[in-house]
Amino acid sequence: MQHLVQRPPLLNRLLASARQTLPETRALAQRLGPGLITGAADDDPSGIATYSQAGAQFRFGLVWTLLLTTPLMIGIQMLSARIGWVTGEGLAANIAKLCPSWLTLGLVSLLVVANTINIAADIGAMAEAARLLAGGHNTTYIVLFGAACVLGQVFFSYERSVRILKWLTLALFAYFAVVMVVQVPFRQALTESLAPWRYLPKDVAMADYASMVVAVLGTTISPYLFFWQAAQEVEDSHRRPDAAELKGDRAYAEEHLFRIKQDTYIGMLFSNAIALCIVLATAVTLNLHGITQIQTAAQAAEALRPVAGEFAFAVFALGIIGTGLLAVPVLAGSAAYAVSEVFGWKAGLSQGFHEARGFYAIIIAATAIGALMSWYELDPIRALVWSAVVNGVISVPIMVVMMWVGQSRRLMGALTITLRHRLFGWAATAVMAVAVLVMLATSLG
Repeated sequence: MQHLVQRPPLLNRLLASARQTLPETRALAQRLGPGLITGAADDDPSGIATYSQAGAQFRFGLVWTLLLTTPLMIGIQMLSARIGWVTGEGLAANIAKLCPSWLTLGLVSLLVVANTINIAADIGAMAEAARLLAGGHNTTYIVLFGAACVLGQVFFSYERSVRILKWLTLALFAYFAVVMVVQVPFRQALTESLAPWRYLPKDVAMADYASMVVAVLGTTISPYLFFWQAAQEVEDSHRRPDAAELKGDRAYAEEHLFRIKQDTYIGMLFSNAIALCIVLATAVTLNLHGITQIQTAAQAAEALRPVAGEFAFAVFALGIIGTGLLAVPVLAGSAAYAVSEVFGWKAGLSQGFHEARGFYAIIIAATAIGALMSWYELDPIRALVWSAVVNGVISVPIMVVMMWVGQSRRLMGALTITLRHRLFGWAATAVMAVAVLVMLATSLG
């Protein structure tokens, strides 16, 4: 029996192409994991506040920082993932092998402090965004978000946790939607980003500009991301114990390292593309309308309402909540992995609560203390500053030790990092060192 209506040949070709592409897309989605989640977690509410302030205060004058940090971020995160997969241990365990115990404990303690402060800022921003959208009291939302983040990690299996975190990365597309709604003068943005010194506001001191550069760098390249991605590669390896025997096989190692590279490239490019969208959106909607001071991500969302409309406001605010639900477990989890590795505790989301009590105790404590700090209305700017200072102080020595680990044949065997990877890694370390020195100089000045 012949069909009464035949599909046009072009439509048939498009449908056939879609059927061929769908399995490839599904396969790619399955290969993505630690890198994608790590990149998305970098755009947490604290980061959104930083990028929003960058766009509101300096318009397009800080776009170049995102272009600079992209290859450096890719390089250092690939190193983190490689160390975790090759050694089968997280960063803290590898740092302990090369550094004295007092230095390892000091760095891990500072990491826990910085992550807890960051959790407080993130939960506070999520609660404020929810209040703007639905009304009510901040305290209610603080308790709900804090409980959701803890219960999700304690009661969900590793596979389910990863699946949920992957889905939460979709929240970041909210910022693509905002850029689509507002009209971005891309030619002006490109011109000002290539020669930012020509377009700095006359009433802004260079110290303010330098401080914001450091804030963007510190927000983009953060130690908790190093620990999380390495730990997730270890977790992934533990799920497939037979894979450990195959690491010596050259073909298998090359295929797996390519998977890490692909995952990290996509995750970090996605992360910085979102950051760029936030800077562009706030530059167009806020700076060009005379709004140059933003203290929190929620304030950025609220400021968008009169100049970009209800849709842009709602999308921006929902993105804050979604990214917070993604970032808080990563912040608490990275602290828990680091502490557990130093003390030799069982660790991992694949472990049950009774099997890894110390690990889950750190997650619960960091999230609970962060929520409590939010409840006491922690000054968001002060929290961001202290978090940036602590992250800046610990990032440089951690990155130096990571480079040593990556080049160590004793720890990495035949899978030490390549010359190109060393160049990117040391370049990222040098940039962060300069950023810390500038931060300290401007703070003391």
